[in-house]
Amino acid sequence: MPRFHNDRDDVVTEGIDGLLRTTPGLARLDGFPDVKVVVRADRDPDRVAVISGGGSGHEPAHAGYVGQGMLTAAVCGDVFASPSVDAIDAAIEAVCGEAGCLLVVKDYTGDRLNFGLAAERARERGHDVEVVIVGDDIARPDAEHPRGLAGTVLVHKVAGHLAEEGASLADVADAARDVADDLVTLGLALSTSTPPGSGRSREFDDDVAEVGLGIHGEPGVERIDTASAAAYAELVADRLLEALGDEDRPLALVVNDLGAVPPLELDILTHDLLTGPLGDRVELVVGPARIMTSLNMNGFSATLLPLDDARRTALTSAVGPPAWRRPVPVAEPTVEAVPAIEREEDAEASDDPDVRRVLEAVCDALEEARDELDDLDGEVGDGDTGATFAAAARSIRGSLDDLPLADPIGLSRALSRRLATAMGGSAGVLASLFFSGLAQGLDGGDEGDGSWADGVARGIEVVERYGGATQGDRTVLDALIPAAEALDGGDVEAAASAAEDGAAATAEMEDAKAGRSAYVGADALAGVRDPGAEAVARILRAIADATADPGA
Repeated sequence: MPRFHNDRDDVVTEGIDGLLRTTPGLARLDGFPDVKVVVRADRDPDRVAVISGGGSGHEPAHAGYVGQGMLTAAVCGDVFASPSVDAIDAAIEAVCGEAGCLLVVKDYTGDRLNFGLAAERARERGHDVEVVIVGDDIARPDAEHPRGLAGTVLVHKVAGHLAEEGASLADVADAARDVADDLVTLGLALSTSTPPGSGRSREFDDDVAEVGLGIHGEPGVERIDTASAAAYAELVADRLLEALGDEDRPLALVVNDLGAVPPLELDILTHDLLTGPLGDRVELVVGPARIMTSLNMNGFSATLLPLDDARRTALTSAVGPPAWRRPVPVAEPTVEAVPAIEREEDAEASDDPDVRRVLEAVCDALEEARDELDDLDGEVGDGDTGATFAAAARSIRGSLDDLPLADPIGLSRALSRRLATAMGGSAGVLASLFFSGLAQGLDGGDEGDGSWADGVARGIEVVERYGGATQGDRTVLDALIPAAEALDGGDVEAAASAAEDGAAATAEMEDAKAGRSAYVGADALAGVRDPGAEAVARILRAIADATADPGA
């Protein structure tokens, strides 16, 4: 799978430098490529240092959380690989002062061993070091070493807050352990991650989701049939609540994108989590956001943490790292009334036999041309132009008795409103714009003489302005503009003939510059009339025939 990286061996070091170039207040130790450590440049040596880290590929964790109020340093391993003992040693030596340091470690074998050995070495050198192991994954309730997942970031936040406040190492470590002990997290994914330079580590069937995946692409504990977002949210919520036990304390919820869930879908999942079994318990929400990812895994995780006053204060205090999403209180959606819009009422219904006859002729022509127009559109689009114009014809025919047929300006305005709804899509909007402009032109005012030619010209001007096309772009305007020019002398027959010639000319236009045809190659356009232009030609022909033979 193509990826946005250069040499696969440099992805972490280049990624770190990219972060540093855009995040003030951070620095790195000069030890690339073996020592990949991001530090807080403005660290206070009199405060407890909070250090975390692990394999890369979980961004923004861990380096993204280095800064005021959170981590003092992050030790980065290669993608999905624990950092070396030497790198952790270097981080401790760089940031640990007399106040000591806390290592926040996710419960993976490599992380436990490497951070543990580095902690022992640091103690031998005289540093005061505490270690907190985070294992918030509840996928396997009987696991002796539950994996550390996105809940780890809440440990960073609580420990970082207390360290910033000047708390002792013992107090920082105790609070961090309490949070780690109370955390529960569960993930669910529709596809796994793709490590740089390789294909996906595993393939999912299209109709399968996995529950309880790790953040390194490890298989879930269970495969289930794909379902709705609400079903996924209910499953995850039920299992998290079961893992918490019977406590009734208010909760903080983290909604974490594991890397590839679109924001819209994350919002849907958040809605479903908050309106499901968790709804009465959740007080604060972190996210939805990328908190701790697994590269491009198409999945999410949810984390719960019981709240008390101290945790509320710690979680909601301001921090420096922009990657942290400050928790927000849960609230019902605020709904405001739709504002009343004063619209000019349609003119009163009136009749004019000649106008009625012309409109009926146009409706007949469009309904008869439905299949032909659809076939033309099928050559360059989705084959619905005939159906769209036929729908407009049916709407107009069904409302003839309600239209102000004896009032040209009122009729144009009424048609503008009706066609915007009856036709749908861009065709309906363009038709509505044309009749709106027609009404303005017929109304005269400071410009024009209020003639039909003036009205049609004004309608075309409005369509050109908002539609972004003009004559020669292979659209309805290639029939409409020649017709308007011919109509300037009042000759409807000449206008109809000009529209037919203009529509025929579109078959020779192999370079469409607007509309759906603009996305179609010249070979597909050759010899095919633009369906919109053809529809306009059929309309003008129907008008010409009806006005030429009043008895028809």
